[in-house]
Amino acid sequence: MGAGATVSVLPVPGASAVESRRPLRIRHGHIQVLGRDMPTSLMTLAVLEVLVFVTAFIVAAHIVFPGGATSAPAFFEAFSIKVIAFAGLNMLAMLSMGLYRRGMRVSLGQVVVRLVGAFALGGVMLAVLFYVFPHLFLGRGVMLVAVSLAFAGVLTTRLVGVRLLHLDAFKRRVLVLGSGSTASLFSRLRRRSDRVGFDLTGFVPQKNETPQVDPERIVEPAGSLAQYACDRHIDDVVIALDDPRGGFPVDELMACKMAGVHVLDVSDFFEREGGFLKLDILRPSTMIFSRGFRQSIYSDYLKRIMDLATGVGMLAVVWPIMLLTALGILIESRGRGSILFRQTRVGQNGRPFTLYKFRSMIEDAEADGVARWAEKKDPRVTRFGSFMRTTRLDELPQLFNVLRGDMSFVGPRPERPEFVEQLASRLPYYHHRHWVKPGLTGWAQINYPYGASEKDAFEKLQYDLYYVKNQSISLDLLTIIQTVEVVLWGRGSR
Repeated sequence: MGAGATVSVLPVPGASAVESRRPLRIRHGHIQVLGRDMPTSLMTLAVLEVLVFVTAFIVAAHIVFPGGATSAPAFFEAFSIKVIAFAGLNMLAMLSMGLYRRGMRVSLGQVVVRLVGAFALGGVMLAVLFYVFPHLFLGRGVMLVAVSLAFAGVLTTRLVGVRLLHLDAFKRRVLVLGSGSTASLFSRLRRRSDRVGFDLTGFVPQKNETPQVDPERIVEPAGSLAQYACDRHIDDVVIALDDPRGGFPVDELMACKMAGVHVLDVSDFFEREGGFLKLDILRPSTMIFSRGFRQSIYSDYLKRIMDLATGVGMLAVVWPIMLLTALGILIESRGRGSILFRQTRVGQNGRPFTLYKFRSMIEDAEADGVARWAEKKDPRVTRFGSFMRTTRLDELPQLFNVLRGDMSFVGPRPERPEFVEQLASRLPYYHHRHWVKPGLTGWAQINYPYGASEKDAFEKLQYDLYYVKNQSISLDLLTIIQTVEVVLWGRGSR
């Protein structure tokens, strides 16, 4: 259809006909990448930067070899594979540095530092690729020119493109049905980084609700809800009613759906935009009837195979680092005390297991037998232990837990039985996180800082339940990739 086309829906009982005599507007959607819904703006940015890498490589090849294939036939063999490898591995490195993380709040200087880290990591991965497949070697000249051009292009894209993508034209327009306490949850999304994928246009009040939102944001459609949504190019109508039994506008919402407007529940909205299950509004029916929470013997076996492959591969790489870490503990403790720290944690289906870590605290840190949360600048942590916690080196012995099957590589953080008993009695749905194996890394660990209180446990539980609901091999891969950022930048360490 072109501009000027008309879209209409037939009248339905209780709702007026929707007549749209306006130019069609492109609906902004979400594309699922590695098990995560990505908004149009981030996907557009990613596509632009892929084009930057591809263009930089092609230009570099013709700068270094102006005669093309006639001057360097060996280089231009498998040229398309080389372009894909250069662009793909560098994009993977940028993803691992958090440069495509939703809600990322960093300054320009931090973006530059992360870009430098991404290009360095991309260079390492390309070097490994050249070692395994020597015929794909690019040559120093092409690599230097391509990396220089790509860095300048990506930085320019970040400076100019990100500002453009923050414009409302690139965001989904959201209308909230309701103005009570449930709808007031949207008022907490004040920061621009919290609204990177959508623009909140207003709240439509309903009967028997006491408004608890900004009065200036309340809208009263003169006609039908569907007509109002179409006239204002609404992409999503989010149902945020305190008590849907008080009068659910079924016909109006069906008219919206027939007009191409997406209708979704408020809990689904926060799950899509935030990557967590909002426990304040989560109902048992939502847990039971919503998509997700699927298990199969095939996915379990595939996950176990991936755990074994990743665990063995990591041990083959990090065993020298583990030896040096053990030596550091011995030197600081002057040969006294143990190197490994053993502690009982709660695993899948509530079964206890023994967790292994490098000892980062003084001996007998809990000599009185009272379990305590780790604190900021905890006096029980040794100087070398603080370094291990910041770099996550103390977690490396958990690879043996992964190989034994006590843990998976990705999953909720395993907690101590004392804390589990305490939290399960106070936090709803807490025991549901034990439906899956605990993990060395996890969705909550990469999205929320270190949890050391009941409030933190509540916030992290929302991410853990999102993982339990949506777990898949693709989401595991995304979590593993983004764990690189957590380790390198020390996010959430304590």
